Amino acid sequence: MQLFRKVIGFWCLLGLLAACTPKEPVRIGFIGGMSGRVADLGVAGRNGAMLAIEQRNAAGGIHGRTVELVVKDDGQNPEIAQKAVAELLNCRLELIIGPMTSSIAMAVLEQINASRCVLLSPTVTTTALTGKDDNFLRVIGDTRSYASKAAVYQAVKLGRRNVAVIYDLNNRSYTESWLNDFKAEFERHGGSVMTVQTYQSSPATSFNQLATVLLKSKPQLVMIIGNAIDAALICQQIRKLDPVVAIGLAEWASTERFVELAGGAAEGVVVSQFLDRNDRSERYQAFLKQYHERFGGQEPGFAGLAGYDAALAAMEAYGARREGEMLKQTLIRLNSYQGVQQKYQIDRFGDANRATLMTVIRNGSYQTLE
Repeated sequence: MQLFRKVIGFWCLLGLLAACTPKEPVRIGFIGGMSGRVADLGVAGRNGAMLAIEQRNAAGGIHGRTVELVVKDDGQNPEIAQKAVAELLNCRLELIIGPMTSSIAMAVLEQINASRCVLLSPTVTTTALTGKDDNFLRVIGDTRSYASKAAVYQAVKLGRRNVAVIYDLNNRSYTESWLNDFKAEFERHGGSVMTVQTYQSSPATSFNQLATVLLKSKPQLVMIIGNAIDAALICQQIRKLDPVVAIGLAEWASTERFVELAGGAAEGVVVSQFLDRNDRSERYQAFLKQYHERFGGQEPGFAGLAGYDAALAAMEAYGARREGEMLKQTLIRLNSYQGVQQKYQIDRFGDANRATLMTVIRNGSYQTLE
């Protein structure tokens, strides 16, 4: 009898110890360019993901497990990105949030597809990844939604018939995708692309010379497809040469950093994007307040909001996964997600849809037009 009691006591003790042992955390990766000329995008995306995860942990985590974010900087360099992804895969992660640019997504895609890991991007929009049954998923639409919206607005709403375009070759998976979609829609509505200039983003790039060539054909519109820093410098050079020509941006540059650097040259610039900074909804205002408090007053911009939405989707999938189900299967099965501003769907190929807005910069801030 005494032996029996000891055995029962032993098993009870083991049960208590098991109950007191902390559960393994859910580890999610993040990769983005947090250094270099596009650091604003990577930092904001990371911050948005961090905020979502911290809030989930404060609410109890995922089935009692805390969530950890494992962060890597891709330096906006394919080789660095591939090394960073290899390190994340060695951690046996099932999901990585990122990257933030199309060129880096294309550089690491082979590694991701050779693994069981999902790459869930907040901001990659190249059509080269559209309609593919692979391990790449995203929480925003591809370039067609932004470029087509911009083309229709410029050609139909504003009646512009010719455009000069400049784009960055360093992120050509995105920039050429955007240009092709814009050109097709602009020409369909009677417009003409008069001049196309390319450059490679670098501190040594002479944007004055490029602006001179762009304006030589006297276009009604100049369209810039580049990062925020380059777009600001190009705008300044264009305004020095022509104070009245219309300027449009691809959404890649539509950060607060662009407005800050371009200064007065940003006034009147039109851009299509998914972020409505004039949104007065309770959900968006709460997110904005929490982001400001957590990150010292920094603005989240579209990258911070998209990083937050991507982390929410990832954690929802972890929480809803069925026994034996791959995380990619869960993300696609759930299909519909509530973001900070919009509901969106992820289809069977991992492509998402979101409403696109036209915005203009007035008095140093983005104002929603339609």
